Amino acid sequence: MSVLVIGGDRIQNIKDKLRESGFDIIEHVSGRKKSDKKVKIPYKTDLVLVLTDYVGHRVVELIKEESKKCDKKVVFSKRCWSCMEEPVKRYVEEQLKK
Repeated sequence: MSVLVIGGDRIQNIKDKLRESGFDIIEHVSGRKKSDKKVKIPYKTDLVLVLTDYVGHRVVELIKEESKKCDKKVVFSKRCWSCMEEPVKRYVEEQLKK
Protein backbone atom coordinates (compact mmCIF):
# COMPACT_ATOMS: atom_id res chain seq x y z
CA MET A 1 0.00 0.00 0.00
CA SER A 2 1.09 3.58 -0.53
CA VAL A 3 0.50 6.73 1.48
CA LEU A 4 1.05 10.42 0.78
CA VAL A 5 1.86 12.40 3.94
CA ILE A 6 1.23 16.12 3.70
CA GLY A 7 2.63 18.40 6.39
CA GLY A 8 5.45 18.32 8.88
CA ASP A 9 9.16 18.63 8.33
CA ARG A 10 10.72 15.72 10.17
CA ILE A 11 8.44 12.71 10.03
CA GLN A 12 10.86 9.78 10.20
CA ASN A 13 9.11 8.32 13.27
CA ILE A 14 5.75 8.53 11.50
CA LYS A 15 7.24 6.88 8.40
CA ASP A 16 8.55 4.03 10.56
CA LYS A 17 5.12 3.52 12.17
CA LEU A 18 3.42 3.61 8.75
CA ARG A 19 5.82 0.91 7.49
CA GLU A 20 4.98 -1.20 10.55
CA SER A 21 1.29 -0.73 9.69
CA GLY A 22 1.78 -2.14 6.19
CA PHE A 23 2.62 0.81 3.93
CA ASP A 24 5.61 0.13 1.70
CA ILE A 25 5.52 3.34 -0.37
CA ILE A 26 5.55 6.55 1.67
CA GLU A 27 5.72 9.91 -0.05
CA HIS A 28 6.01 13.20 1.83
CA VAL A 29 5.18 16.81 0.96
CA SER A 30 5.94 19.42 3.61
CA GLY A 31 2.99 21.62 2.65
CA ARG A 32 4.97 24.78 3.38
CA LYS A 33 6.69 25.49 0.08
CA LYS A 34 5.03 27.66 -2.53
CA SER A 35 5.06 24.74 -4.97
CA ASP A 36 3.21 22.57 -2.44
CA LYS A 37 0.09 24.66 -3.02
CA LYS A 38 -0.28 22.79 -6.31
CA VAL A 39 -0.09 19.29 -4.82
CA LYS A 40 -1.38 16.52 -7.03
CA ILE A 41 -2.22 13.18 -5.48
CA PRO A 42 -0.37 10.45 -7.38
CA TYR A 43 -2.61 7.83 -8.99
CA LYS A 44 -0.92 4.98 -7.11
CA THR A 45 -1.63 6.54 -3.69
CA ASP A 46 -3.99 4.54 -1.49
CA LEU A 47 -4.24 6.92 1.47
CA VAL A 48 -3.58 10.62 1.99
CA LEU A 49 -2.55 11.59 5.51
CA VAL A 50 -2.74 15.33 6.24
CA LEU A 51 -0.96 16.62 9.33
CA THR A 52 -3.26 19.53 10.10
CA ASP A 53 -1.03 21.40 12.51
CA TYR A 54 1.66 21.78 9.84
CA VAL A 55 -0.20 22.87 6.68
CA GLY A 56 -2.08 25.96 5.64
CA HIS A 57 -5.79 26.19 4.97
CA ARG A 58 -5.31 26.56 1.22
CA VAL A 59 -3.33 23.32 1.01
CA VAL A 60 -6.05 21.50 2.96
CA GLU A 61 -8.72 22.84 0.59
CA LEU A 62 -6.70 21.71 -2.43
CA ILE A 63 -6.24 18.22 -0.97
CA LYS A 64 -9.97 17.92 -0.31
CA GLU A 65 -10.77 18.94 -3.89
CA GLU A 66 -8.09 16.68 -5.36
CA SER A 67 -9.14 13.67 -3.27
CA LYS A 68 -12.74 14.00 -4.44
CA LYS A 69 -11.61 14.06 -8.08
CA CYS A 70 -9.52 10.91 -7.77
CA ASP A 71 -11.61 9.18 -5.07
CA LYS A 72 -8.85 8.77 -2.47
CA LYS A 73 -9.29 8.27 1.26
CA VAL A 74 -8.01 11.24 3.30
CA VAL A 75 -7.20 11.18 7.01
CA PHE A 76 -6.74 14.49 8.84
CA SER A 77 -4.71 14.32 12.04
CA LYS A 78 -2.36 16.16 14.33
CA ARG A 79 1.31 15.26 13.97
CA CYS A 80 1.51 12.61 16.66
CA TRP A 81 1.20 8.89 16.14
CA SER A 82 -1.32 8.49 18.95
CA CYS A 83 -3.72 10.81 17.06
CA MET A 84 -3.39 9.07 13.70
CA GLU A 85 -2.89 5.48 14.78
CA GLU A 86 -6.57 4.50 15.01
CA PRO A 87 -7.68 5.95 11.63
CA VAL A 88 -4.63 4.42 9.90
CA LYS A 89 -5.25 0.99 11.45
CA ARG A 90 -8.93 1.19 10.52
CA TYR A 91 -7.99 1.97 6.90
CA VAL A 92 -5.52 -0.93 6.75
CA GLU A 93 -8.11 -3.34 8.17
CA GLU A 94 -10.67 -2.18 5.57
CA GLN A 95 -8.15 -2.83 2.79
CA LEU A 96 -7.31 -6.28 4.08
CA LYS A 97 -11.00 -7.23 4.05
CA LYS A 98 -11.30 -6.36 0.34
